[in-house]
Amino acid sequence: MLLTQEQIYQLGIPLSTLQQHSKIDQILIHQQIEILEALTSFETNNKYEIKNSLGQRIYFATEDTDCCTRNCLGASRPFTLRILDNMGREVITLERPLRCVSCCCPCCLQEIEIQAPPGVPVGYVIQNWHPCLPKFTVQNERREDVLKITGPCLVCSCCADVDFEIKSLDEENVVGKISKQWTGLVREAFTDADNFGIQFPLDLDVKMKAVMLGACFLIDFMFFESSGNREQRAGVW
Repeated sequence: MLLTQEQIYQLGIPLSTLQQHSKIDQILIHQQIEILEALTSFETNNKYEIKNSLGQRIYFATEDTDCCTRNCLGASRPFTLRILDNMGREVITLERPLRCVSCCCPCCLQEIEIQAPPGVPVGYVIQNWHPCLPKFTVQNERREDVLKITGPCLVCSCCADVDFEIKSLDEENVVGKISKQWTGLVREAFTDADNFGIQFPLDLDVKMKAVMLGACFLIDFMFFESSGNREQRAGVW
């Protein structure tokens, strides 16, 4: 049976994405500064450049939410984040539903779904309830637990990086980390444009590498999205 051009296109996206991820053990994420947002605090759609360890751009990510959702719900907003390759093709889609942001409520916690290609789930990142620590479980497409992520008790990026450790399921071994990188006093104080680095084993399953991107963006929105109202970060937990 002959494949249509659309079917060939859809098959080619995950193939090229997986091949590219298989050669990567570090990803850098740079959020673009939005001038309107910095000057007026009017929340705009976030945009990010995703680079390899050599600083070469491999993806571009853009948020797709409406104005009302962004400005009424702020950092707790649900969102769709579309990750495009350098040809402008959407290769990964991240879906964050609306969930509770209070540590006092152990139900309906934060989560994000990672699709590659769009419409095909490859994994999930689920928040775990804990009174003090940011904790998450990384799951595969069958909702089976694969990895854990644990952050520091005090999520504060004051003159230093903030590391969220990627651990084995028993939490005995650290296999990587997601780091919110310190970007300087002025940028930290007046914008919510953050830089992140993700490190993981080179031989980690390529689908899980894509899921690590989802984990990074979920962490960004949960803890580092607010700029002028920094106390919201401490109030998440």
